[in-house]
Amino acid sequence: MAAGKAGWEAAQAHFADYPEPGELFVLGALSLRWGEAEAVALAIDAAVGLGEGGLSSLSGAIARVPRESLRPFLAEWLDTRETLLRRLGLAALWHHRVDPGARLGDLLSNPDPDVRRRAFRLAGGLKRRDLLPAVLAGLDGGTPKERMTAAFAACLLGEVRSAHPILDLIVLAEPGLAPAAIEMRILTTPLKTSKAWLQGCLQQRALRATATAAIGLLGDQSVMPWLIAKMREPELAFAAGLALRDLFDVDFNDTDLFTIDSPALGKDFEPLTASPLPVADRVAAWWDEGRGGRSHTLFHSMRRLRLDALRAALARPDAPLSDWRRTRRFPAWT
Repeated sequence: MAAGKAGWEAAQAHFADYPEPGELFVLGALSLRWGEAEAVALAIDAAVGLGEGGLSSLSGAIARVPRESLRPFLAEWLDTRETLLRRLGLAALWHHRVDPGARLGDLLSNPDPDVRRRAFRLAGGLKRRDLLPAVLAGLDGGTPKERMTAAFAACLLGEVRSAHPILDLIVLAEPGLAPAAIEMRILTTPLKTSKAWLQGCLQQRALRATATAAIGLLGDQSVMPWLIAKMREPELAFAAGLALRDLFDVDFNDTDLFTIDSPALGKDFEPLTASPLPVADRVAAWWDEGRGGRSHTLFHSMRRLRLDALRAALARPDAPLSDWRRTRRFPAWT
């Protein structure tokens, strides 16, 4: 076992006291590296009680172990009728970018919408154009998440015209999915057209914050005066901070431009719980001094790496979506 019997027992004891996703991640990573079926089964059973958080933890553990450690389990996970195991199998294929061949077509028609959703994502990421008809059928899927993922896959497979109407509907009707839909819409739309489209979103009160957060995706730094003004509005400040991070390759955690002390920004900001928030006056001074990131070491966040990988995959029909997380020694798995 990777950490020895004592380490495994300690991980079990800690999870018994604190049955949280982080503790489950440790159980999952240790059991998979060890390769002991009984230990892996224990970790999977523990995940059931944590719901989606448990599945995400095991997905992260799967991403962190070598693919060789997963081989004894993968076929069983994919061939079983248990939905949770199939989802784990698809997580393994996704994180390690493994094409399961004809089996993927069967998974696209699985009765469980979450299995189908994960299969759509994999088909798009691997550029399986032979599965495009099934992906396009998924645009009429039974759940918003399924339709969103099918649209994501369709875009990667070059069918943006089919995907855009679905993305537009999601932006209007599904607040939880709207940021991802707007992101893909902008990435797959010519710059001039995407600016006009996003302007339309900004004019809708329900979409103002989400659209403001996406401004940085356009890469136009001339928007900075407008963005700084939005930082002074409590309802848009957090979103404006997100846009700022997309505009510059700067590690803003290494600056004083953001704060977690919302009351320090004024009485109107006191109720805000989202953080960190940009300090508008400091950002304005930073921008007016002409720095704009030029005095800082070039920094690419995990988000920037993901966006760059998406842009590269969208630009080349034959290029699979690269695993951007593996560019870091200690990647952030999601």
